[in-house]
Amino acid sequence: MATSKPKPLWRADDQAARLAELTAHSDEPAKDHPLRRDVRSLGAVLGQVLVEQSGKELFDSVEELRRLLIEHRETARRETPRHSPAQATTPELMLKAQELVSSMDLARAYQVTKAFATYFELTNLAETNHRKRRRRAGKLDREHPPLPGSFRGTLLRMKDAGISADDAAAALRQIAITPVFTAHPTEVARQTVLLKRRRIARQLERLDRLPLTAEDAEDCENNIRAEVTSLWQTDEVRMAKPTVDDEIRMGLRYFQLSLFDALPKIYVEVVESFRDVYGIELDEATLPNFVQPGSWIGGDRDGNPLVTPACIRGALEMARALILREYLYDVESLSDRLSSSRRQTGVAEELLSRLKHYERTIPGVHLAWGPHNTSESYRRFLSYMFHKLQQSRDAVDAPAAYSSAAEFEADLALVRNSLQANRGERLANAYVGSLLRKVRTFGFHLHTLDIRQHASVHARVIEELGPTPDRSTNSAESRELLETFRTIAKLKRTYPSHSIRQYIISGAESENDVLTVVRLAKVGGVQVEGSEDDPGLMPVPLFESIASLRAAGGVMRRLWGDPEYQPLLDSWGRWQEVMLGYSDSNKDGGMLTSTWELYKAHRELHHAAEEHGVKLRLFHGRGGTVGRGGGPTHAAILAQPPGCFSGQIRVTEQGEVLNWKYSDPVLAEWNLELMIAASLEALTRRGEAQAAQPTRWEEAIEEMSQEAYRVYRREIADNPDVLEYFEQATPVNELETARIGSRPSRRSKGRRLEDLRAIPWVFGWMQSRHAVPAWFGVGHALEQFAKGGPGHEQLLRQITRGFPVFSELIRNVELGMAKADLGIASVYSGLVKNAELRKRVFSMLEDEFLRSRRMILRVTGQRELLGRNRVLARSIRLRNPYVDPMSLIQVELLRRKQRGEQSSELEYPLGATINGIAAGLHNTG
Repeated sequence: MATSKPKPLWRADDQAARLAELTAHSDEPAKDHPLRRDVRSLGAVLGQVLVEQSGKELFDSVEELRRLLIEHRETARRETPRHSPAQATTPELMLKAQELVSSMDLARAYQVTKAFATYFELTNLAETNHRKRRRRAGKLDREHPPLPGSFRGTLLRMKDAGISADDAAAALRQIAITPVFTAHPTEVARQTVLLKRRRIARQLERLDRLPLTAEDAEDCENNIRAEVTSLWQTDEVRMAKPTVDDEIRMGLRYFQLSLFDALPKIYVEVVESFRDVYGIELDEATLPNFVQPGSWIGGDRDGNPLVTPACIRGALEMARALILREYLYDVESLSDRLSSSRRQTGVAEELLSRLKHYERTIPGVHLAWGPHNTSESYRRFLSYMFHKLQQSRDAVDAPAAYSSAAEFEADLALVRNSLQANRGERLANAYVGSLLRKVRTFGFHLHTLDIRQHASVHARVIEELGPTPDRSTNSAESRELLETFRTIAKLKRTYPSHSIRQYIISGAESENDVLTVVRLAKVGGVQVEGSEDDPGLMPVPLFESIASLRAAGGVMRRLWGDPEYQPLLDSWGRWQEVMLGYSDSNKDGGMLTSTWELYKAHRELHHAAEEHGVKLRLFHGRGGTVGRGGGPTHAAILAQPPGCFSGQIRVTEQGEVLNWKYSDPVLAEWNLELMIAASLEALTRRGEAQAAQPTRWEEAIEEMSQEAYRVYRREIADNPDVLEYFEQATPVNELETARIGSRPSRRSKGRRLEDLRAIPWVFGWMQSRHAVPAWFGVGHALEQFAKGGPGHEQLLRQITRGFPVFSELIRNVELGMAKADLGIASVYSGLVKNAELRKRVFSMLEDEFLRSRRMILRVTGQRELLGRNRVLARSIRLRNPYVDPMSLIQVELLRRKQRGEQSSELEYPLGATINGIAAGLHNTG
């Protein structure tokens, strides 16, 4: 953040060298030069803006704090091998930084926080742009080995494994992935801030266009400087919590930002990859939909009283309006392009016949190219299509409205077929094909909306209703639940019936939890069974505690064996969806036990499904952070039990990661490609000879899981000291201050751990840099097993190398620990009022952290965490000194609040620290 007179920051004096950087292979150091230039230049721009807007004194405070904490970090890094993380510090440097922070008034503390938070916003934009840059570079050289997770890389491995082109193509047709958008935890940034970020991102992309003239470079730089100035003058913390409608709109914006553009390109990539690898030509138009979007936003009623039946209706209305608006734009663009005249080429008789029918039966249509333009039949036909779409948008039952997406698709197919039959195949492929794919994917509903409610609510209502429901005497809870089902029934008749087809049952523990929903749905008038016109409403049990995961196989065996349930299964084509909860199982049993019980439940459910002739589709409720089941989705799909995958999978995409994955078409395409490719690879591995892992490996993990569970329950979940420590040493009670979501942080008013949702549990530990959910208990389990006998440590290394689910666990623990910082966590611990309790809990956490780090390094054979992922290790190392100032300010503000300073004045800067730390760590909770 230099204060010198602005000078050209991005000017390309050597265009050839700049091009070489942009096209460098992944193993060339030059590939990272553009990223470093962007980060350095954006930092310089921010420094200039700070001085211009708030004076050199603020700039100097920011620089001094940054310098102190970088020096502190470097010294601590050298000392870490000899000391614990909390002790490996230079007290003078840390104390000086803390004194600097404690001397700040609220206004200055806020400005310093905003400076560092803005730096992270800009750095994150640079990193996102670099991901897109590397994605493009990876496609340049077809002779260079493709990225392992890419579709082409996956096909090459499959071919090398002896899988034929026909078998690969057949497997591909079984793939169906559903990314399900959720609102919680919500993206912390305001919409207006996101728009500014997007404009800066566009300028960064412009700077990669070569040749780059000095004038263009300066223009981009000036635009970036203006946007950073605007960012500085903008409130980044919401003044009010987002409403449910706000959250619905937040989720929908990613369709416009990326998914509408990215989805058709996925199919082009699939066709090209099959051509390159297998030498066969797939017909893109006949490929099934690999991607079927879903959402919980507006339908997730579990613990959120603000999600009402009216919200469900609103969610469907907004989704329908968005997709019809998109189709209107597409049809208008198509009309601009399809100027083919009957004087120059033929038009299919079937299309002309449909056009005559429309001319005869639909009056008052505006013909965009004039009423006398009769030779351009495609344009005339598209004018009628545009009118019918307008009618569909304005009212579902309008006289000239399309009755369904299928009717709209049929008209598009007439256009495509006519073009193909009249020397216009190139036009059909370039202009009509992608729109047809959109219609097949999004229909008139855009995505399926899941409804979710907790099993305990259903149980109370069914008990109250009794054998002869009398709605007049129902409680408010019963009336609202029944109204939800009545609303679902009505909406499935008004909107496409597949707009709502899954009902998620949180906290499911028995088959009665599923059968209760069936009964309640029927009371509410919902058609549960599937039919030709309506897929019905499938109840989906969500197993999310350790006990329920262990019981899941038995529960579903009893359900699938129940005569009452058989007709429903038959009506759904013998499909059944089951959801597995990652976040709550981690909170309940810790990282290792959660991972292992999820794996075993997955396998047991698959075996139970096979026994009952059921086709199982699993829904993985993964969080954004490692502590909530996050981590690379590609690796997680490949780590599924061998042979236990149908090809269909649903995965939650948390609100906090949507911007990271779906803010741009290039990123969205890559994220979806990773999911499809991993699903294809997992599906075609089912016949491997090595499908069954050695029994001794599973016995070893089971032994470690039991030990980890025992110590986690004793030291964390059942330890009242920990909850008291957690509420004082973390900003969990300030989550409302950040106003990042509509849902309350607790299921009830109780103060027990089970009353607290998984999101605030992870949020508090991550913000305070403890990151406990990502690693606690793992070190103890590994150490105890290693001590258990000769050869045990060697066995651990074998399991780590050869058992995918355990390998992924170790990688995720390693990542979580790399983001943790016990030195900063010790500063947060100073907020705990009871000194004895503080010392007792922090010492216990620190001991387990050191043990976990030591054992992770031993089983992986590394000298430091992320030793085999230097890029990520470097990124975290460079980010930490910029997160630390915000952590120190957050602690200081929490301390002032404890002392009784007015919370209303503290709220805004506290919210700013929460947003800034989330941006720095790349997660909320």
